[in-house]
Amino acid sequence: MAYNLLKGKKGIIFGALNEASIAWKVAQRAHEEGAEIVLTNSPLALRMGELNKLAEECNAPVIGADVTSNEDIENLFAKSKEHFGGGVDFVLHSIGMSINVRKGLPYYENNYEFTHKGFDISALSLHRVLQIALKQDAINEWGSVVALSYIAAQRVFPDYNDMADNKAVLESIARNFGYYYGTKKKVRINTVSQSPTRTTAGSGVKGFDGFINYAEKMSPLGNANADQCADYVVTLFSDLTKMVTMQNLFHDGGFSFTGVTQAVIEQMASE
Repeated sequence: MAYNLLKGKKGIIFGALNEASIAWKVAQRAHEEGAEIVLTNSPLALRMGELNKLAEECNAPVIGADVTSNEDIENLFAKSKEHFGGGVDFVLHSIGMSINVRKGLPYYENNYEFTHKGFDISALSLHRVLQIALKQDAINEWGSVVALSYIAAQRVFPDYNDMADNKAVLESIARNFGYYYGTKKKVRINTVSQSPTRTTAGSGVKGFDGFINYAEKMSPLGNANADQCADYVVTLFSDLTKMVTMQNLFHDGGFSFTGVTQAVIEQMASE
């Protein structure tokens, strides 16, 4: 059901890869709620070709951008402003990559070249996007920026590896930049800490299926799926949340504040 929450709004969605992506779902929901959007991803992701399907569905242009390149992001915002005839009202940062995870290297044996690359893509990219947006005055007053995070930023999940560090920095950047962008342009910046979700990135984590089952048992409401996350993100883009900023918002069915559940106790007792 659509509520026209984003009618007349314009935004940029980073990171939609395929139909399993949370960014893909957010783009669909934003479009349903009346927004006009620009889609962007890395040149490598664009060569996979799947984003064209979403672009057609949402009537959205695709502008490639390597988030480790200032020039690419400058070009992205410049072309988006040209396309929309002005600034944007919302931005979704849904970007994460760990070569250490892909290579199966444990946290205590991380390759630092891999770590630096992952940090630049997964965390520093948010700072880069916001810095360039501020310089270009690319986000309108009372705009909203949302970056996707995970509870491993606060708690240890062994196989999440260096992505835990990346998410911790991502949340810190959102808080710090939220202060400056808020005082200068009333732009709000938040992170959403989502339940473990079966995306392309999430599925690359060792033991992911087992952890999804555990999180389901540990969450009073169960795990939040990608569609539900998209619903939540849309509310954060809307004018209904104009005074929410610098927050890390848990969207996880209660997992983050549950010590133990009866289902987990019973499972442990039966083993």
